[in-house]
Amino acid sequence: MARESAPALATRVTAILDRLKASYPDAHCELDFANPLQLLVATILSAQCTDKQVNIVTRELFQKYRSAADFANAPLPELEQDIRRIGLFRNKARNIQAACQALVTHHAGEVPRTLEQLVDLAGVGRKTANVVLGTAFHIASGVVVDTHVARLSQRLGFTREAHPEKIEQRLIRLVPREAWTSFSHWLIWHGRRRCAARKPDCAACEIRDLCPSASS
Repeated sequence: MARESAPALATRVTAILDRLKASYPDAHCELDFANPLQLLVATILSAQCTDKQVNIVTRELFQKYRSAADFANAPLPELEQDIRRIGLFRNKARNIQAACQALVTHHAGEVPRTLEQLVDLAGVGRKTANVVLGTAFHIASGVVVDTHVARLSQRLGFTREAHPEKIEQRLIRLVPREAWTSFSHWLIWHGRRRCAARKPDCAACEIRDLCPSASS
């Protein structure tokens, strides 16, 4: 296949964005949360775990722990027990507690609104920080690159990179800033509902004609 020119790629990206927006007008973060702290905790828990499983656990967790201080002061074995249905629960409990201790000590118990401050927290990388900023605060700090966004970005021919941060830097150049947060939601929804890892439903795909990886 001939190398796609920059103008042609830009035109295709715009068309894909328009098509995904029309296909998933209600796309949103599928983690249940009521405030930035809950979203931060839920996103830490979601690593290598489904949103559905996280939502089951946080339904009771957020009734018990209502502030950063509650998480910070909890006996660690008790917090571990409260999230033990989640994979890597011991490590995640430690990170959640350490992050909340930092919130109490350095941020008056509130979730900060900058990428730099968020990634300083235990268990928080660029993906989690971008989720919190974009979804809880409506701040376009970057593009959330989870497994769905990474896979679809490669299939759509946006990048050949495999590392999330390199994929994000590529997407930041391709996608208008005002669409960064929505773009992640659209790709995640498309990945979950249409473009599965093993058996993508190319026949019914809303962007099949715009995808270089679509099966014939």
